[in-house]
Formats: sequence, structure tokens, C-alpha cells
Amino acid sequence: MKKNNEYTSQHIQVLEGLEPVRKRPGMYIGGTGSEGLHHLLWEVINNSIDEAMAGNCDEITVELLEDQLIKVSDNGRGIPVEKHSKTKKSTLETVMTVLHAGGKFGGGGYKVSGGLHGVGVSAVNALSKWLRVEVIREGSLWSQEYIRGFPKYEVKKEKEAKASGTSVMFDPDPEIFSKIKWKKEKIIEYLRHQAYLTKGIKIKLIDKRKLLPIKDYKGKIYEFYFDGGIVSYVKHLNEGKKIINETPIYIQKEIEKSGVNVEAAIQYNDDYKEKLYAFTNTIHNPGGGTHVSGFRMALTRSLNDYAKKQEIIKKKEETLTSDDLSEGLSAVISVKMSESPQFEGQTKDKLGNPEIKGAVFSAIKEGLGYFLEENPNEAKNIIGKSLLAAKARLAAKAARDSIIRKGALDGMTLPGKLADCSSKDPQECELFIVEGDSAGGSAKQGRDRRFQAILPVFGKMLNVEKSRLDKVIQNDKFQPLIIALGTGIGETFDISKLRYNRIILMSDADVDGAHIRTLMLTFFYRYFKDLVLNGNIYIAQPPLFKVQKGKTFQYVYNEESLKRVLADLSQNKNDQNAGPKEIMEKDTEDLIKNKEIKGITISRFKGLGEMNPQQLWETTMDPKQRIMLQVTIEDAEEADRIFNVLMGNEVAPRRKFIQVHAKSVENLDV
Repeated sequence: MKKNNEYTSQHIQVLEGLEPVRKRPGMYIGGTGSEGLHHLLWEVINNSIDEAMAGNCDEITVELLEDQLIKVSDNGRGIPVEKHSKTKKSTLETVMTVLHAGGKFGGGGYKVSGGLHGVGVSAVNALSKWLRVEVIREGSLWSQEYIRGFPKYEVKKEKEAKASGTSVMFDPDPEIFSKIKWKKEKIIEYLRHQAYLTKGIKIKLIDKRKLLPIKDYKGKIYEFYFDGGIVSYVKHLNEGKKIINETPIYIQKEIEKSGVNVEAAIQYNDDYKEKLYAFTNTIHNPGGGTHVSGFRMALTRSLNDYAKKQEIIKKKEETLTSDDLSEGLSAVISVKMSESPQFEGQTKDKLGNPEIKGAVFSAIKEGLGYFLEENPNEAKNIIGKSLLAAKARLAAKAARDSIIRKGALDGMTLPGKLADCSSKDPQECELFIVEGDSAGGSAKQGRDRRFQAILPVFGKMLNVEKSRLDKVIQNDKFQPLIIALGTGIGETFDISKLRYNRIILMSDADVDGAHIRTLMLTFFYRYFKDLVLNGNIYIAQPPLFKVQKGKTFQYVYNEESLKRVLADLSQNKNDQNAGPKEIMEKDTEDLIKNKEIKGITISRFKGLGEMNPQQLWETTMDPKQRIMLQVTIEDAEEADRIFNVLMGNEVAPRRKFIQVHAKSVENLDV
């Protein structure tokens, strides 16, 4: 591989110091939780990706090591090591210890870069307990180590070495991060994205942690390389789906005047949902931005113009909307620009450059125009799919208007047996969606009526993964819930009108309860995703057992905890009782049936309906004692895929998933 060696200390410009990073880490990495921790890794990886986009690197390796250490290596040019003219220190030390020092501020180091805030690797250094950087450059290996951003020694030449490249190994600081745990699946997904977005690059993840007692364990290797780039990405998004246009639409245009490269891949499937992923200089922008606005505008204009020209659409009222054209759409938009992108926050959630909207619009409209003219059959299939979506949209609007009118006339007294709370302050109010009439009755009697509302649900529920919005709105199980939430649905959704800050799913701890919970989660994920993202959805955790000794008792929430409780109680018993070790090794059913510890009564709750109102309040509803799980989405793409596999129309992917994961299921109730 031929490399551009015009990369010296003159390309590194210094803008300001480093000290604020440790004081306000959230400003630089978005937070100190799991997202912030992984953002450290993304910053280091992005430096290697920048080298790849500059044409100077074609291999990147990430290694998960023992004790939460992690290492990123590339075969790029290597960070310059000579003395920097401004700092009078090694350029390597300058890059690693000075905020806003890098080759991405107009010094000519990079034409296109993802790490354009320039706080990347220096922020990682500041927030690491220990970090080591190695550079192979000009025939030698150079290194330096740091403690919380401060060099242990000056940059030193260790030995002669061939080739070139940079490796960074770091240990995140527990003073900054309360929990340090690398999530392999999250890293795999990120690396896969980068491989799709940068053609010709080989990315490798090696897990060297000895998580299992396997003799001579040498690590598990994951490799990513995609010749097709984002076309391969779109095909990946549509795996297991029926495709509308077999050949993905691929558009690529270099706009020399503005220094912007626009790339997009588009493919429709028979689903009702949209999957659209936008990137700027390989950085994912989940919040969208001006490139997404330009894309949607071009898609809507192009397909409407073609449909009218071909007389597929003959009336003005038949004009397709952006929502109609998003149904079944899988698309990846990748913008690469030499000028500094304007992002909202250091985490680069949303692109703000106004000029990008026009550039993307122009490129997509031109590319789509060519495709539609040259592929008339696929064009008609796409438009036909969108016309069906338009009909469903009108039906959904009529159904929604009907429900809203009904709700208003009924004064929000719902046919779904909603027992509302007296408080009108949404921030303190919570809605329990309870499985079954019996449990619903107990919950209504046991609740705190001031701030807790109860909505019982029962019977077979609709799987919304296989249904359009009009069917969802008309469904008698979901109608009361839609009105109770108060936010509206679809295009009328407004999260500021949410009537309950916490929506709590409360179902039995068995297979049927899990099924109902899954159907409800699918409903919220597909039609109220903002409530999931906002942290409004919870899952109640009712206990499985009640352990009583004399007049004292405690509730236990799983079998493992039951054994621990019994083992603790057994330690002060006479010799007739089983000891702690024996209890931990016994089957749970044997413990319950044989009453291994005398004087102890173990009761199993088989459902919410078996609990009286007081028990339900004490165990599951009392904010001072209850246990609840908050529903979050760490990886929207993977969540979307799993929902589609488990709840979609295709049987084969679901069967495969069950076969792969069947052995990992614990306490299966059949």
C-alpha cells in the first residue's frame, strides 16, 4: 500500500489545554456511564479510521485484554514524534496531552476526519488511569506511558522496527467511571459499521480475556471486511425480509465545489417500518440532521415526480408523503466532508451544517432519477408499496380521529377498565398495565390511588410487528392504552402530553406473562419508541416465593436468591437441617417439597392473581420496597433486528434463533 508521507509536526496545530476534561468529562464524552466509557474507545478507533479514509491504513485491530484493558492498533503512518514548534515537546506527547491538538484543524494532516472536535485521544488519556502509546515510524518503535494524562517519562525510542503504525492501550479510570465493563456485542456492532462505511479496510476484534477455564485459550477473533461497502450494509439490514427492489439503489457523487462526497444505498422490503442510518465522516448520527432532511426531500420529490410522469398518480390528493415513502425503507446515508461538520454536542448525535442539505438533495435526486428511468418495474414496485402505505395512513387517521372523539365524549372513562389516579401531575403519576382481571382487581385495591393508575389487559393481544398503524389503532386491547397515555400516536404523537411519567408492565413470571410482556414491548418499541428512549417504560418484578419463619417473612424474587436465603437461615439451625452447601446444590423443587430446613415455610406465587392486595402492594407496587427494571435501548439496530426475528412474519430466522439460544434459557416453564 502506497502511503502519503507528507505528515510532519507542521500538520499538528495546538488550540488549548487539557485540564477541563477530568473536571467535566460529560462535556467531552457525553457522560460517565456505559455510553461514555465506550465513547473513549470510539475516539481511539476513529483516529485509525481517519488514517484509513486518508488512504494510509487498511488494517485495524481491537484487543480486549484482562482487567478491562483494551488496545487499538493500526498500520497507518504513525503519529509524528519529532519536537513540535509550539509546545517544544515531542509531537506525540503534544497529541496525547493537549486538548485540541491534532492533524484535523486545517494543518493539512487529514482531508476528511471523524474526530473533528479534536478532543479525542487526549480526552481518552485524561480519563484513563493508565495509557501506553506506541508508534512505529521511520524505522523505529517509539513509546510513552501516562498516568491520568500525565507522562511517566519522555517519548523514547525503544528499538528498530519495520513498517509503520500506532497502537494505544488504556485502562479507564475508576475515579471517573463507576462501572468499567466493555460490552463485546456493542463493540462488534460499531466495528461492523466502520467496515461497511470504509471500503477495503480489514477490522479485527480479538477477545483475549480468559472468561472461561479453557486450556490454552488464545482468544476469539471477529473479522470484518466488506467489498460492497454500504450496499452490503443495506443487504444486512434486510436479511430475512421479502425485498421489493432486488437490486439496492446505490448513489455516489463527489461535489467538488463544496468538498462533499455523498453516498447512499436504498432498498425497500415488505415491512411496515423504516431503517435509516446516517453517518458523517463515518460517525453515526442517530439524531439525523441536515443530510437526512436532504435525503427525505429528494426521495419524496423524485418518486412523486416519476409517479406523476408515468400516470401512476393522477390526482393531487394521491401525492405520496415522506411517511408513505418511509414504510419498508432501508437506507444508509454516508456524507464525507473536508470542512468541519457542525454537530450537536461532542457525541456527534446530529449534523447541523445547512449546506449539506442541498448537496445531499441534489445528489440523491439525480441518482434516483437515473435509477427509476432505467428500472421501471422496480420503480413501480416501490411506488405501489408506498401507495398502499398512503391508504393505510388515511385509514389510520380516520380511526385515530374516531378514537380521539370517543375519548373526549367519554371524558376519558375508558372501556378498558382504567382506574385512574387523582393526581394530575404527570411527573409523579404512574400507569400499571396489569395482566388479567384478577390481578387487576388486586392492584386496584392495593395501589396508592393518589398517583397510581391501573389498566388491566387480558386475552389474546395483537402482534403489532405484523400490523399497520390503522389495525393497531382499531384494536380493542390497545385503544384504551393509546387514549390513557395521552400522547397521540403516529404523526400526532407529542411526548409533552404524556399523562404518566412511568408506564409499568406487570405480568406473571411465567411463559404466558413473558409473551404478553413481549407483545407490549413490541407495541411500545414500534409506535412509542420515544417513550422507550426517554426511559418511561418499566417492567415490574413480582416475587416468586415467600419464605416465612415464625412471624417473620421475606419475599424472594428468583430461585438463586431463594437458595441463598435458605442457606443463611440454615447456618444457625440444629444438625437435623441441611447445611448451606447442601442447600445450594439441591434442586429448588426438592427444597420446596421436602422442606429441607425445619421451621421454614416456603410459598410459591404462581401468578399475580394469587397475591392479595396487601401482598401486591408490599412486593411489587410500593416505591419504597419494589424492584423494577427500566427498559432501555443500547443498540437500536440490534433491538430492531431482534424484534423482527422474534415477532416478524418470517419463520426460518425465528427457528434458527431458538435453536441457537435454547440451551441458554433458564427456568423454562412448559
